[in-house]
Amino acid sequence: MNIRQLRVHEELPFDLLLEADPSEQLVRDYCAAGHCFIAEQQDAIIGVFVLSVLGPETAEIKNISLAESERGRGLGKRLVFSALEEAKTLGFSAVEIGTGNSSLAQLALYQKCGFRMKSIDRDFFTRHYEEPIFENGIQCRDMVRLDCRL
Repeated sequence: MNIRQLRVHEELPFDLLLEADPSEQLVRDYCAAGHCFIAEQQDAIIGVFVLSVLGPETAEIKNISLAESERGRGLGKRLVFSALEEAKTLGFSAVEIGTGNSSLAQLALYQKCGFRMKSIDRDFFTRHYEEPIFENGIQCRDMVRLDCRL
């Protein structure tokens, strides 16, 4: 798997980005303001993450997604660690990430990669998304924020 920054002339991999965030407008906004990286395998895009500036020393992983066919082989963990390395290269000393209360696999993955729980933004998803989101039989209501020191 090769990970590189998306070039200016290349189209955003919306199929992957929208798996992690169903709002096309939000995705467009934070991709325009951030750094989009893609993971390729045999000339196919299989993963993506977007880094944004949250503060002078803190970056945020705004979106991270791996093609369903590639899951369960440790590639998601490689994608997270690559995002942390890119943030370090860009001069950040901390990285934050947010996910839904119903995103059980993601919560486990981020903690395995060194993230720790920071805060909960209650009703984030019901305030910012018109349609209800369900995962694992649970309504996604709250944003769970985690951070990792580099």
